[in-house]
Amino acid sequence: MKDFLEWRHAFKLDPAKELDDEALERVCESGTDGIIVGGTDGVTLDNVLAILMRIRRFSVPVMLEVSDPDAITPGFDGFLIPSVLNTNDARWIKGHQHAAIREFGELMDFEEVIPEGYVILNPDCKAAKLTGADAAIDEEDILAYARMVEHFFRLPVLYLEYSGTYGDPETVRAAAGVLHQTRLVYGGGIRGPEQAAEMAAHADLIVVGNALYDNLAAALKTVRAVKETDKMT
Repeated sequence: MKDFLEWRHAFKLDPAKELDDEALERVCESGTDGIIVGGTDGVTLDNVLAILMRIRRFSVPVMLEVSDPDAITPGFDGFLIPSVLNTNDARWIKGHQHAAIREFGELMDFEEVIPEGYVILNPDCKAAKLTGADAAIDEEDILAYARMVEHFFRLPVLYLEYSGTYGDPETVRAAAGVLHQTRLVYGGGIRGPEQAAEMAAHADLIVVGNALYDNLAAALKTVRAVKETDKMT
């Protein structure tokens, strides 16, 4: 598979949401670098397995972003393990991660595990409320988290999660400017090709999620927009 750390575009599928077979086929054959399966609530082992089996009919790489250790299952190309940095609730920083490794550590291939430094930036989203994230932070806080992820925790990924709302491209550009080894992932509010191209100019990887369920045709156009952005750089 194309290594996750080389992806430029990904679709995120929520196992708790409905996407019919025709739509899923269009997503999987869109030319995207890969699929991320993940969600905030309603994620179960059953619905994760169900969507994995449907995606596996296609050749696209697929990663599981782990939000509930009980929903971990073999069959994915890799596992993304988020640690929410802008919360004071230790369960979301290292508690759930510790529980998962305690239960599955002997069986895990850590070559398939990618830890993410996660910063949630929409105070009204489900993820912020669930994790107790302080999402009302300014650009200097975000830059400090970026430097912390790269130089202190030495994580391979910083994920700026705006979750349903479109972020500030200049803030994303500033975060990219302080990262040299850590890859910057942007997710949130990308509804079509123009926004995809704008964020792809700064982030290493853009993730398109909600648009798949709201306007599939526009979401699919984001793949080409990212590829065209790369041609211009």
